[in-house]
Amino acid sequence: MERLNGGSGIVAGSRQVLRAIKAGTLSTVYLANDADTYIFQQILRAAEQANLPVVRVQTMKELGKACNVDVATATAGILR
Repeated sequence: MERLNGGSGIVAGSRQVLRAIKAGTLSTVYLANDADTYIFQQILRAAEQANLPVVRVQTMKELGKACNVDVATATAGILR
């Protein structure tokens, strides 16, 4: 997976992504297949309710690298 490039930037981590979904500031949500089941379902439901496209990524490690952070991340989002 290549690095994520958002027009206004990206957010990484479940709390930040949930906050951004509720605020309506995301254009796309990325979700790692190996994320904790509770977090995975919570983010997926919130994104679906907000009619946001969800891009599935194989691993949290891969998503963290794409976000240019040194830790694995379960979810990320592209800001509008």
